[in-house]
Amino acid sequence: MTKVQKLKTCDWTLAIRLPIVLASSIPLEATSSGGIFPVILHIIVALPFMCLILWHIYLHFQWKKWLTKFSKLKVLTRILWWLYILTFISGVATFIHWLIENEHSPLGGVHGKIGFIMIAFAIGHTIKRIKFFKRKK
Repeated sequence: MTKVQKLKTCDWTLAIRLPIVLASSIPLEATSSGGIFPVILHIIVALPFMCLILWHIYLHFQWKKWLTKFSKLKVLTRILWWLYILTFISGVATFIHWLIENEHSPLGGVHGKIGFIMIAFAIGHTIKRIKFFKRKK
C-alpha cells in the first residue's frame, strides 16, 4: 500500500468516525456524564479516533524532523494540533477523575468544550481538503 493509499484509508476512516465521536459526546454534555454506559461508549469510540489522528500525522510527517515540518504549517492546522493535544490530555485526566469519583467533574466539562472546538476545526480541516477525498487514484 502506498503512502497516498494509506493516507486516504486513514482520512476516510477519520471522516466516518468523526460523527460517531460527536454523537457519543453530545449525551455526555447534555447529561453531565450521567451514567456509566455513555462514558464507556465515548471512550470506546474516541480512543481509536485519537489514535487515527496520530496515524494521520505520522503519514504526513513521519517521526523524523516533524517539529521542523510542523512549524511550517498554516496557523489553523497548528491550532488543530494544539486542540488535539489539549483534548487528549484533558480526556485522560477526566477519565482518571471519573474512575476515582465516578462522577462528572468541571475538568470533564472543559474537556467536552475543547473537544467540540477540536471537532469543528477538524471538520473545517477536512472541508478545505475535500478534493483529496474526491480525487481518483
